[in-house]
Amino acid sequence: MSDTSTPTSATPEELLRNSADDNVPWVVQKYGGTSVGKSLDSITKIVESYIANNSRVALVCSARSSHTKALGTTNLLLQASREALQGPSSSNQRQRSSSQSQSGTTTPFFPKRVGSGFFGKDLSASGGSGMSSSISSLTQLDSARSASPSPFTSSANIRSRSPPQSPLGETSASSSSNSDLPAFHATVDIIKKGHLEAARATLRAGLLRDELEFEIEGDCEDLRSFLQAAQIIDEISPRSQDSIVGTGEKLACKIVAAALRDRGVDSELVVLDNIVDAAMSAASESALASSGDQGVAQLGQDFYDQLAVKLGERLRECGQRVPVVTGYFGAVPGSLLAQIGRGYTDLCAALCAVGLAASELQVWKEVDGIFTADPRKVPSARLVPVITPDEAAELTYYGSEVIHPFTMEQVIRARIPIRIKNVENPSGGGTVIYPDESFPRGLDSVPPQKERVAILGEDGSERRDDGGGVDERMPTAVTIKDSIIVLNIHSNRKTLSHGFLARIFGTLDRAGVVVDLISTSEVHVSMAMQDFLNKKRLDRLVRDLEKIGDITISKDMAILSLVGRNMRNAIGSAGLMFDSLARKMINIEMISQGASEINISCVIENKDAVKALNVIHDSCLSHPRSPAIKMSTLNLQ
Repeated sequence: MSDTSTPTSATPEELLRNSADDNVPWVVQKYGGTSVGKSLDSITKIVESYIANNSRVALVCSARSSHTKALGTTNLLLQASREALQGPSSSNQRQRSSSQSQSGTTTPFFPKRVGSGFFGKDLSASGGSGMSSSISSLTQLDSARSASPSPFTSSANIRSRSPPQSPLGETSASSSSNSDLPAFHATVDIIKKGHLEAARATLRAGLLRDELEFEIEGDCEDLRSFLQAAQIIDEISPRSQDSIVGTGEKLACKIVAAALRDRGVDSELVVLDNIVDAAMSAASESALASSGDQGVAQLGQDFYDQLAVKLGERLRECGQRVPVVTGYFGAVPGSLLAQIGRGYTDLCAALCAVGLAASELQVWKEVDGIFTADPRKVPSARLVPVITPDEAAELTYYGSEVIHPFTMEQVIRARIPIRIKNVENPSGGGTVIYPDESFPRGLDSVPPQKERVAILGEDGSERRDDGGGVDERMPTAVTIKDSIIVLNIHSNRKTLSHGFLARIFGTLDRAGVVVDLISTSEVHVSMAMQDFLNKKRLDRLVRDLEKIGDITISKDMAILSLVGRNMRNAIGSAGLMFDSLARKMINIEMISQGASEINISCVIENKDAVKALNVIHDSCLSHPRSPAIKMSTLNLQ
């Protein structure tokens, strides 16, 4: 009789897999770092439910964050890279190599450890080394720890050496006790400890967990060795910085893939270090070198189209296994961080969706979707079920974290909708971003109601609106972006006003400053921008601009933005917005309306931000509108 207290693994026949039918649609799911750090059980259930409902699923994961982004793995990795360029604390710093050898790794940074089987496939032509020659398939791993008979016959096939036997925190303790070690050692220890704790809390004891712990140990020691080499040469190139940051996605995806497999989902880790081949890289680098753009030259759309095709091909190679894809996709011409920024995981998910011709891209967050306002600040905020890409882009620019417009563009061009859902509330409908041309007509930010709303006519009598109770001119959402300053520049050379704007924009370009809002006349410019963390940088910018004109600065400001696709043809939207603010004695510093005509923005004092959000939400987005608001609308028509 078997011991029922000992967990057993699913046999290969019992594993949950993607369908082998090519007609079954793909769904690409992107999970953020906080979801990976706190909601692995929910992720597993979500994947199981979509496979059960006849969808093929692929996952793209960000680097894990156990609490907030500020304490996340990516920030720690960036911190470690900065610390590596700091000088050693003493001449004995070279002795640190002996303490690091306790981890048992002497391999270079990022060895080709992604072999066949559970931990993915090596994309290089050589077939890789290290892990690729020693890791067996995940089916073998599970069978090895199961009491049931299996084709797995030798534990030596799992690993050419045993997993590390040192207890959690041993390296950390030895490192922190040696004051001669550079600061990045302690940061790497924090990263390693956090991921080892996550692995032990997530997986059942057995060979699979041992293998995962060994992978985490190896990746972190490779990172330590790389940072040590960077300190010796006193340089971290942009591509090296990309590789350092990419460690976070690898560690997270290994935990997610192992957790899925431990719960009976046949998964495969897909590491994309070598997805950008030499031909793509050479062509793109040539295009970058020949471009005449100022600042950082950008990769063309051809590069992303080719990358999407290669990603689709790679994911299809997984067969019926569920791909768990690292958001980091290797060496990109011009550097991944410089070209795309820290949102590259979202972009990777978007390109995977395009390459697979997915039915939709799902972005799983810790919120139910996009709301008419920040629900933490506006209690009456409602979920927006449907939104256009233009609206989502405007909301992203002005304070609401939706999805980066460039990432969104890749999916929308392929006619693929984006659905934003809550990882802790998978049954919720979320918010769907539809392409403009296929936007379902008749859908609005408020569910249709049969009750019609009375509006006062000019003679005082009531009239009824049409459209089933939904004001088609109603905006979609209101958002706030705080920590804003306003720079006002007045030309001191009126006779040279024709070069006034050119000199201002040239100065901003050289300083690398991004302007959120701008209002201009022939000799006067007001610009709203994010406040500078480095005061010296602001002082330098002001000194340069003082050569052009007289400067005044307004600090502690916020940008209030009203966004809605129906505002294009609406009459009185701006009037209602400003009238509502005036009634509550909220002063407006600056006004701007975008060329898209779906966004009206103004700058107010930061202390009035929450009050203004609630005022505008109640006046412009509430349904049905109160009599006072109806009268305001009437007076402005």
